[in-house]
Parts: sequence; C-alpha cells; structure tokens
Amino acid sequence: MSHSSGVDTFADRFRHALSCNNDAGNINKPDFRELDLGSPVSPLRTTRAPAASTSSSSSGSFSGRTGPNQVPRKPESSLTNSNTNNSCSSNHNNNNSGELSGSSENSPTARGFKPGHTRSDSGSAPGPLIYSGQTATSPAMNVLPTGNICPSGKILKTGMGMVANRSSRSDVLGSGMGNYGHGSIMRGGGKAEPVSSRGGGGNEAVKRGGHVQGVDPEELKRLGNECYKRGNFADALSLYDRAIAMSPASVAYRSNRAAALTGLGRLGEAVRECEEAVRLDPNYGRAHQRLASLFLRLGQVENARKHLCYPGMQADPSEMQKLQVVEKHISKCGDVRRIGDWKSVLREVDAAVAAGADSSPQLFLCRAEAFLKLHQIDDAETVLSHIPKSELHTSSTSQARFFGMLSEAYFYFVRAQIEMALGRFENAVTAAEKASGIDPRSVEVAVLLNNVRMVARARMRGNDLFKSERYTEACSAYGEGLRLDPSNSVLYCNRAACWFKLGQWERSIEDSNQALHIQPNYTKALLRRAASNSKLERWEEAVKDYEVLRRELPNDNEVAESLFHAQVALKKSRGEEVYNLKFGGEVEEVSGLEQFRAAISLPGVCVVHFEVASNSQCKQISPFVDTLCGRYPSINFLKVDIEENPGVATAENVRIVPTLKIYKNGSRVKEMVCPSREMLEHSVRHYSF
Repeated sequence: MSHSSGVDTFADRFRHALSCNNDAGNINKPDFRELDLGSPVSPLRTTRAPAASTSSSSSGSFSGRTGPNQVPRKPESSLTNSNTNNSCSSNHNNNNSGELSGSSENSPTARGFKPGHTRSDSGSAPGPLIYSGQTATSPAMNVLPTGNICPSGKILKTGMGMVANRSSRSDVLGSGMGNYGHGSIMRGGGKAEPVSSRGGGGNEAVKRGGHVQGVDPEELKRLGNECYKRGNFADALSLYDRAIAMSPASVAYRSNRAAALTGLGRLGEAVRECEEAVRLDPNYGRAHQRLASLFLRLGQVENARKHLCYPGMQADPSEMQKLQVVEKHISKCGDVRRIGDWKSVLREVDAAVAAGADSSPQLFLCRAEAFLKLHQIDDAETVLSHIPKSELHTSSTSQARFFGMLSEAYFYFVRAQIEMALGRFENAVTAAEKASGIDPRSVEVAVLLNNVRMVARARMRGNDLFKSERYTEACSAYGEGLRLDPSNSVLYCNRAACWFKLGQWERSIEDSNQALHIQPNYTKALLRRAASNSKLERWEEAVKDYEVLRRELPNDNEVAESLFHAQVALKKSRGEEVYNLKFGGEVEEVSGLEQFRAAISLPGVCVVHFEVASNSQCKQISPFVDTLCGRYPSINFLKVDIEENPGVATAENVRIVPTLKIYKNGSRVKEMVCPSREMLEHSVRHYSF
C-alpha cells in the first residue's frame, strides 16, 4: 500500500515518544537539588570510610560528612546534600531533599511554594554504621540507620526487655523483621534482598556479593539518582522502590520514581506516582510540575492546566505556551472531525503531536479513525495496534473527555469501527458495547452501537439467505446493511457474490470495484471481479486480476487453473493459434537436439533454461523456473543440461550458464545470461500475452 512506509514512520515515532526522553526539560528528572537531569461469509560500589563517630541522636541525622565519599558540588550539574534553597513542610517525617532542578527558576522556592513551607534535610550526610565496641568501617555504604543506638555498643531490643551483646552476634542493616527507624536490623548477619529484585538488572553501587548492604532510604535515593543520570532508569526505579518501602510517605522519593517511570516510557504509572505525591503533600511543587508535563504529553490539556496553574505556584511561561499550542491544535482537530474533513484531521493531529502531545493515545486513535474514513484500513489497523491501552487507564486520564466522550470510551469507539470495516462484526459489537458501558451518556457512542448492531444483524441475515440459495433476498439484506454503513467493503463483496450467482455480472463487478476502492488488497473482491470478467469474456482484465491473485495465493490451485484458462482464452481472442496447452505442466527436460527443435517450434511461447546441474548459480535459479512454470501455465518451460547435450549447446551457441532464452512460434525473441529473478519474471510475463 502506498501509505505503508508513512505508517511505519508514524508507529516508530510513537514508540520513540514512549521511550526515554531526556530532552523534555527538567520535568522528567529525579528530584535532587543542583543537578538537572467463494462464499460471501468472511471469515552499586563506594570507597571505605575512616573510623566512624557516634551520635546521640536517635533520628539518624548527621552533618559534616568527610572522607573519600564526599561528593563535590558542581554548579547546576552535581548532587549536593546542602539544605540551601530547599524546603519541606515541618510535619513531614520523611526526607524530601535531593531534588533535581536545572536552575533557580525551577527550584521549589522560585516555582511559587507557599510561605513557611520548609524542607528538612535530616539525612543529608550519612554517618557510620552501628558502633559495636570497636572501630567500624563500612562494608558498602557510610550509612547510619536511625533507631535505637546505644553508645555502649549494645542495641536495645524495644519491647523485649533485654540487651544483646553485639560481640556475640553481628547485626546487619537490611530488610529483616525488626524495624529501627528507616531501616531494620537483622540478627545473625542476615542478608538483605537484592536491589534488582524489583526489576532493573541490579546496580554495583548497592551490591556486595549480590546483596544490598545496610543502607537508609536517603542513600538509596542518592544511588538511584546516580543511576538515573547514567540513563539506567530500571536500576534507578528499583532503588527508589526500596527507598519508598522504607519511607512510604516521602514525596521526593515518589516524585523521583515518577521520573524513572517516565524514562522507561511508563507514563500512566508515572502519573499515578505523582498523584500519590500530591495527595501526600498538596503543595509539593515538583510533583505538580511533573503532572503538568505528563498530562500535556498525554494530550490531557485541562489536567495539565490544573497542575501547571496550581494555586500558590508560578506557571512556567514556556510550558504554558506549549500547552496553549497543543490546546489550539486539538480544538481544531475536533472542529474538522465534526465536518468529516479527515485530511485536515491528520494535519492537526501531526501538529499537536509535534507541539508536545507526543504520547497521547487519543490523538493517535484520532489518526487511526481518519485513516479508516479515508479508506486506508491497513494503516488504521497498524496505528491501533501500536497504542498502549495502559495509558488510557490512569485515574485522571480515564475521566478526561476527548471529542465529547470519555477517553477510554473513544478507544473502543474507534476499535469498533475498524473491526466492522474488516468484517469482524461480532468483535465490532463487543467493542461498541464496551464504549457504551464506559460512557453511556455519549450520543456518538450510542449511535455507533445501534448502527453496529443493525449492520451485524443484516449481514447475518444475508449470509443465511445466501446459504439457502435465496440470492435476491440476500442482496436486499446486504443492501440494508450498506445503507447503515456505506463504506463496508465486506458487505459489498458479499453482495457481489449474490449478483454473480444471479448471472448479473456487471453488477457483481460494480460491487467488487466498490469493495476494492475501500480495501484495495481485498482478495475475495478481486476474485469476484476476475470471475465476473471471465463470464463477460473480458479476458485481459481477468488475466490481470488472476495474476495478482496468483502472486497473493501461490498455493491456490483453483486460482492457477483459472489463470491458465483466461490466458488461453486471451490468446484465442487475439487470433493466435493455441496447440497442446494443458494446465499443470512441469518443466520438461530435453534429452536431444531433435526434441529441442520440436519443442521450440510449437505454437506459443517457450522458455528454455540452459544449465549445468553442478553449477551453483543454476541450482539457485532452477527452483524459481519451476515456480514460474506453475505461475504461467500457458507457457512451455524446458531445461537443457549442456554437459549432457553438447549438440544443443553448440547449435544455440550457449557457453555461459545459466542462460535462459524465450522462443515464440519457433523464433528466439529474448536471451538472458545470468538474469535476476525480477528480470526473468518480467520477461516471462511480457511474452505470456
């Protein structure tokens, strides 16, 4: 189809839009502070720290981090644990520090946080491991978990009324059953769950011997940010997941997780994570920014505006401009769709996608609908197959409206139309009923459901009448369906079969042409037209259709035989003498000069393959000659081994193999030395008429 390459490009663009997009500005970056990342029926790793100090704080908060693990600050591009320019609500128990913002304009303060909204950074500098009476070094991370830490080197087991001596059994921070602050202490040196257990392939910075050592959620977040910067979104997601498991009320962790999900192309999940962050802290500006960006990419303009213009926040002018452009093109798209200007619909969809709505399922559904209305059914089906339904099921997205109907209902609305056009009537009814169940108030959906049901009933009644050989009544039934759905190629093709049975071949050709206009590759309609042309003795048209069918259905013996008879009849209609032609012939092997001369002297066309059985090129072309023999049964095919028949080779001056010559009524008309398959078939087809 002439549109197939365009659709491939379009599908690639859509898949790319759902993959890692690091050019989307600061929105899709994790939060850390300085770095901006026949019948009609159709069928992780760190350096070791020096001796650690102790702390009397039970919150696990330390400052003054030193040693080789210190991360230097780089302006606007490096991670920092400073509290500068970051704020969090004082009622938060979790640490929301570690944001990523590309400039001061993108920081929470500059983005319009409400006065008094401050952020603590209690975990900004991780301390040493639990002191056990001797100098301790960190086996993997310099992290001090919060919880019950006794300067005597013992751990108070809360609620157990006892003190355990650490020299007898080691305690390791991990994922054990005893929870102490951010992490947990496991007796007996138990091992923690591997980081990669949540998916993402693992990360050397947090692994030793395949298991995570003692870390607190702030350290996991920092390591996740490092993975994100390197483009390892799956590893970053796994680390953020572990941080959230330890501190589920942290909005920063959830916002970072949303960034990783966006990098993986899982936009619907990213939306849900940001919505949870906003639920936990309605004034968390970064989550609102991310939601605005995500909704814009998903084509949900009103949802994007709600978060971009959240009270107390200053909207980003560039984002607001992008939103306005997308809104303009979507609005125009709806206008031209209402009047049925489907070419303009395609242009407005392209413009909206280019403006920023590059992952909108509804826009791509609209594109599929436009292709369908323009009778490009294969293109419509291809577009529909590349739309991830998961993006339709986010809580906010599914309730958004598109062209007056709920977004999720629009998906089934378009699917029902495509299923109907392809003749899958039961599937069409099911899809239309789902659309109606999702949005029962939509008039457009209700009209479609009614039409689909009536067309399906008309088609079923027509099929039953056809099987009962009541062809006139079957024509009426199919006509009733066409009045409801005048672009249904299957109904046209079915009615063409009825006209053929009634001997009204002209009308059969007319309906076949209508079906082929809507669906150009519809083989059943092509077969109906070829058969009708044969009945009307329009042999040239019949041969053309049968040749197309022969290429499409190379193993269909009935098509091959019909082609043969049409070719013979065409020759006779031109006054050519036809002798000794029979269907189903094979390549004849020549064993002598006299046999050769007699064969090429027969009336008609003869193709001779001069070969040497042991020659590699001959072995490659010989099977194709056999294929052509079956494809063009009105032509005689011969093969001559010139080593076994030197007299024939001498008489025909054949010195190079493979050589193929075409003879017509005894005279040589074409000679090809080592031809390509394309050249050979083109020549055979030319002389077959």
